[in-house]
Amino acid sequence: MINGVINVYKEKGFTSHDVVAKLRGIVHQKKIGHTGTLDPDAVGVLPVCLGKATRICEYLTNETKTYEAHLLLGQITDTQDTSGTVLEEHEVNCAREDLEEVLKSFEGDQMQVPPMYSALKVNGKKLYELAREGKEVERKARPVHFYEIRLLSCEMPRATIRVTCSKGTYIRTLCHDIGQKLGCGGCMEQLTRTRVGIFDERKAHRLADIAEYCEKGRLGDILIPVDRMFDELPSFSASQSADVLVHNGNPVPIRFLSNSLTGSFDLEQNRDMASLFATNAEADEQMSVRLYDSVGAFIGVYTLDRKNNQFRPDKIFYDPEGDG
Repeated sequence: MINGVINVYKEKGFTSHDVVAKLRGIVHQKKIGHTGTLDPDAVGVLPVCLGKATRICEYLTNETKTYEAHLLLGQITDTQDTSGTVLEEHEVNCAREDLEEVLKSFEGDQMQVPPMYSALKVNGKKLYELAREGKEVERKARPVHFYEIRLLSCEMPRATIRVTCSKGTYIRTLCHDIGQKLGCGGCMEQLTRTRVGIFDERKAHRLADIAEYCEKGRLGDILIPVDRMFDELPSFSASQSADVLVHNGNPVPIRFLSNSLTGSFDLEQNRDMASLFATNAEADEQMSVRLYDSVGAFIGVYTLDRKNNQFRPDKIFYDPEGDG
């Protein structure tokens, strides 16, 4: 089984599910999952997880995302983008300075009402299905966070903005809301997702390129190992005598672990390593590390159980058969 993550560049016209289906055919493997839906008309970064990496889909879905959106002012549509039916048109009399001021006002915590044309479900039915039936239902506003909204270019009534935001954010709705706040209405013309966590648009691969790598037997050149997703965590290795524990997903006592910087690990004797751990019990319980076996195979993410002086498994990714 192939285990790892591919940074896919989703092209226009494909749904996120289309990308997964096509990749299954390319790599001849069923166990594949994507990490965050992109509308069919949107393009850009779509990390796709293969094999045991599907267990980190939830982590990647929660990652901060960056988009570049083309905003069209003076037009309101039923889908909040230019693919929909125009409901209203207005003159655009605002200046660049007005737009910049409004963009700044959206930064930080916001409550956003999801659009009717979305895949969210109400009473078991997707909102876009209800919208296509001509029905509109009440949607609860959801908390979102905009880390940065920057104006890249402006030639009224069009503007290009870069948005870095939390999960669950609808950029179409942001464009609509910007237009409402300016008093002239607005919608989205084009959307590119340029970043998801560590995944960048410049290093994303189109499906045709991925197929070519597969044909040449070089998929490993673009396959990102699972442990790379946890680079921010401290790294530890189990001693040979503890391999049987970690290979079976069992807790492992601290005395059987070592760190590449300090050698054997003992909280009582090694102050440098002990400093990695918070001094209060609550923080200690939340301390997580990457754990490898004695020969360097990635086992998974473990969390410190300070009370019992051991690490307990949180997410296990160990594959005894490797990535073949």
